[in-house]
Amino acid sequence: MNDAIKRSILRWIHIVFSIPMIGYVYSPFKELPSYAPVVRFVSIPVLVLTGLWMWKGHVLRRLISKRST
Repeated sequence: MNDAIKRSILRWIHIVFSIPMIGYVYSPFKELPSYAPVVRFVSIPVLVLTGLWMWKGHVLRRLISKRST
Protein backbone atom coordinates (compact mmCIF):
# COMPACT_ATOMS: atom_id res chain seq x y z
CA MET A 1 0.00 0.00 0.00
CA ASN A 2 1.54 3.29 -1.01
CA ASP A 3 1.53 6.52 1.00
CA ALA A 4 -1.20 8.19 -1.05
CA ILE A 5 -3.67 5.41 -0.26
CA LYS A 6 -2.77 5.55 3.44
CA ARG A 7 -3.32 9.32 3.51
CA SER A 8 -6.64 8.94 1.74
CA ILE A 9 -7.82 6.30 4.22
CA LEU A 10 -6.78 8.45 7.18
CA ARG A 11 -8.54 11.48 5.72
CA TRP A 12 -11.78 9.56 5.25
CA ILE A 13 -11.61 8.15 8.78
CA HIS A 14 -11.06 11.69 10.04
CA ILE A 15 -14.03 13.01 8.06
CA VAL A 16 -16.40 10.18 9.01
CA PHE A 17 -15.62 10.42 12.72
CA SER A 18 -16.13 14.19 12.68
CA ILE A 19 -19.80 13.75 11.70
CA PRO A 20 -20.96 12.85 15.25
CA MET A 21 -19.16 15.91 16.60
CA ILE A 22 -20.95 18.13 14.11
CA GLY A 23 -24.23 16.54 15.19
CA TYR A 24 -23.30 17.16 18.82
CA VAL A 25 -22.62 20.83 18.22
CA TYR A 26 -25.71 21.53 16.11
CA SER A 27 -28.26 19.24 17.82
CA PRO A 28 -30.99 20.55 20.11
CA PHE A 29 -30.02 20.84 23.77
CA LYS A 30 -32.32 18.04 24.94
CA GLU A 31 -30.64 15.52 22.61
CA LEU A 32 -27.10 16.22 23.88
CA PRO A 33 -27.01 13.43 26.50
CA SER A 34 -27.47 10.82 23.78
CA TYR A 35 -24.57 12.19 21.72
CA ALA A 36 -22.16 12.95 24.56
CA PRO A 37 -20.62 9.50 25.24
CA VAL A 38 -20.07 8.76 21.55
CA VAL A 39 -18.43 12.11 20.94
CA ARG A 40 -16.32 12.10 24.11
CA PHE A 41 -15.05 8.54 24.13
CA VAL A 42 -15.00 7.54 20.45
CA SER A 43 -15.11 10.45 18.05
CA ILE A 44 -12.68 12.90 19.66
CA PRO A 45 -9.93 10.33 20.41
CA VAL A 46 -10.12 9.00 16.85
CA LEU A 47 -10.01 12.55 15.46
CA VAL A 48 -7.00 13.40 17.61
CA LEU A 49 -5.10 10.24 16.67
CA THR A 50 -5.78 10.49 12.94
CA GLY A 51 -5.00 14.20 12.94
CA LEU A 52 -1.71 13.70 14.73
CA TRP A 53 -0.83 10.76 12.49
CA MET A 54 -1.49 12.82 9.35
CA TRP A 55 0.45 15.76 10.80
CA LYS A 56 3.45 14.09 12.46
CA GLY A 57 3.24 10.48 11.28
CA HIS A 58 6.53 10.70 9.45
CA VAL A 59 8.35 11.51 12.71
CA LEU A 60 6.71 8.59 14.52
CA ARG A 61 7.55 6.20 11.69
CA ARG A 62 11.17 7.36 11.78
CA LEU A 63 11.36 6.79 15.55
CA ILE A 64 9.84 3.31 15.23
CA SER A 65 12.20 2.33 12.43
CA LYS A 66 15.27 3.49 14.42
CA ARG A 67 14.13 1.60 17.50
CA SER A 68 13.58 -1.68 15.61
CA THR A 69 17.12 -1.74 14.17
